[in-house]
Amino acid sequence: MSLLKDPVFWTLALFLVPLVVRVPIGVALGMATIVVVWFWDMGYQMLSYSFYAGIAKFPLLAIPFFVLAGIIMEKVGIAERIVGLIKQLVGDVRGGLAVATVIVAAFWGAVSGSGPATVAALGLILIPSMADAGYDRAFATAVVSVSSGLAIIIPPSISFIVYGDIMQQSVGALFAAGVVPGIIVAAFLCVTVYLVSRARGYRGQPRGSVRVVCKTFFNAFGGLLTPVIILGGIYGGIFTPTEAAAVAVFYGLFVGLVIYRTLTFKMLYEILSESVVSTAVVMLVVACAGLYSWLGSTVGLIDKLAGFLLSVSSNPAIIMLMINVILLFAGMLLDANSIMYIFLPILMPIIRTLGWNPIWFGVMMTINLAIGQVTPPVAVNLFVGARISGLTMEQIARPAVPLIVAALLALAVLCVFPIFTLWLPGLLRLI
Repeated sequence: MSLLKDPVFWTLALFLVPLVVRVPIGVALGMATIVVVWFWDMGYQMLSYSFYAGIAKFPLLAIPFFVLAGIIMEKVGIAERIVGLIKQLVGDVRGGLAVATVIVAAFWGAVSGSGPATVAALGLILIPSMADAGYDRAFATAVVSVSSGLAIIIPPSISFIVYGDIMQQSVGALFAAGVVPGIIVAAFLCVTVYLVSRARGYRGQPRGSVRVVCKTFFNAFGGLLTPVIILGGIYGGIFTPTEAAAVAVFYGLFVGLVIYRTLTFKMLYEILSESVVSTAVVMLVVACAGLYSWLGSTVGLIDKLAGFLLSVSSNPAIIMLMINVILLFAGMLLDANSIMYIFLPILMPIIRTLGWNPIWFGVMMTINLAIGQVTPPVAVNLFVGARISGLTMEQIARPAVPLIVAALLALAVLCVFPIFTLWLPGLLRLI
């Protein structure tokens, strides 16, 4: 009976049980917080203020701006032109189209910052293109879905913004730290898709003449400048990451209105409505997860879980392995931003105790969560890919396995060698 009177028990139970029956994550977090705070008289009057304070932060303004910028650049045709350029460059090289898909996903990650959005933007173009070139449709969908996880690793990344807000770390330093690891993960994926394509004899389509390639390049040039403007402005000290997000929006509008002339008033309404819905979902989760983290700290749940992890072993390598396993399982059920708000308060004292660099840990955690976006049962990237391709999750999951293994190997390399993560922000004197 004492267990039923323990607020720690109810803090966990009221979150996990609704989650199992597929209650939306934001609702489960908020409901658990309200019920425990009400019944244990922890000051429910403060909940509305805390809800507002959790999202009324300047760094978080970058989230709606980057969401809006990504949708604008998808709708005005930037993704289509970049894909066309890559297809011309790789031609009919064996496995070239699959390798190009990973490269395009990595590039688009420097525009979108969201894994599911990248699948949606690229999948409609790349999956039919690969299928027409003779690639197995399930394999093509798996390549697009898994490689789109690079979007939350390669800056700008919404997950890095959330992590920086929680851990009080420089978002610019996190952006810089994500560049090299993103390239390493992409390299592991490129090798894997090439080997699979070579074994199955997959090829692309013959490239056009030099004139056609040059014309395709000039058509895509406006889109190719996007990450240069965003990241160059941040690291050049011209604007902050939040300001860069606003610049990305106006640049996308400029490309759509002036360069490509594809943006219409009807399209603008669709862009704004889609970005409002996407932002509302993210910010609701952020606000409710912030409340739940406060509740976990207040009732002692965070201290107990952190103490348990530290009591298992004093070996940092063992603890790191445990954390990665826990995060991988969490990624199978929850989205990346919710996991950060729920787990980072628990992991914060462990990071401090073991003396881990928080920038390195943030990148490692984000890569882990990117893998979680393609691991069932939730696997949001695979779900979006399934809807686009018309296949089932089960059909896509099997060809995704070697790609997930490749991403895990890249994660292991980055865990063992922090220098890959910390080299660029150190070079730019951001840490």
